[in-house]
Amino acid sequence: MRCIRPFLLAVVLVSGVGHAAEAEPMPPHATFTLPSKALGETRRLNVYTPPGYDTAKGTRYPVLYMPDGGEQEDFPHVATTVDTAIRAGEMRPVILVGIENTERRRDMTGPTQVEKDKEIAPRVGGSAAFRAFLRDELMPHVRRQYRVTGETAIIGESLAGLFIVETFFLQPGLFGTSIALSPSLWWNDEEWVRKAGKQLKAKPGLKATLYVASAGDDVAAEAGRLAEALRANAPKGLKWKYEPHPDLRHANIYRSLEAKVLREAFAPTASTKAVP
Repeated sequence: MRCIRPFLLAVVLVSGVGHAAEAEPMPPHATFTLPSKALGETRRLNVYTPPGYDTAKGTRYPVLYMPDGGEQEDFPHVATTVDTAIRAGEMRPVILVGIENTERRRDMTGPTQVEKDKEIAPRVGGSAAFRAFLRDELMPHVRRQYRVTGETAIIGESLAGLFIVETFFLQPGLFGTSIALSPSLWWNDEEWVRKAGKQLKAKPGLKATLYVASAGDDVAAEAGRLAEALRANAPKGLKWKYEPHPDLRHANIYRSLEAKVLREAFAPTASTKAVP
């Protein structure tokens, strides 16, 4: 299985471009650019605000961040799912921030000692810089420009899922909820599967939520081993769930699960109401 991973990855990573060709509809949103010292480039962002945001001046909202967040990537279907669920009263209103890619495989991967990993792109191993962009530049900008609470979450699939798992272990306080769908846990000889137990034991006071899912054709074995480490070592304050979905495929797991997992992550309260 390992030998065909680069091919599978190449197919999956261009899926957002296919979505763009279909001119996929999406709810109204704002688009802006943000210069980044951490990345040495300017990044394009898409921001969805929930119904009533402009009139409910005293209300603050949680923020859901998503890599692969360009209009030609996964932003349209995630924004549509979020908007539909909010309007139905099935989840709490949130602000969605999508980060459009420039060099996806650079930004979503950490360093690797595996030569075959390095073949997927001219540059890999830039996850620390991308995380610095989120932590030190984008998230402070969002806090300044939008009415937000301290509640944050991040969702992503494939290499973005790998980045989310890595960030969960290296900087667990950055996001309260981490949702990793079919994360590329094979990267660097399963680095974050191998390190999971030690990382968890070193964080006895951790309070966070982690959701991991795998499809039938990708990382079920690696994700299962990660779940074993979580089962044996998760601190009491960590809420975690691993769901294998052998009926799904890497190409459809994001769209198949996003509504379910986001309704759980932002479960409605007694005050949550449907929007006409």
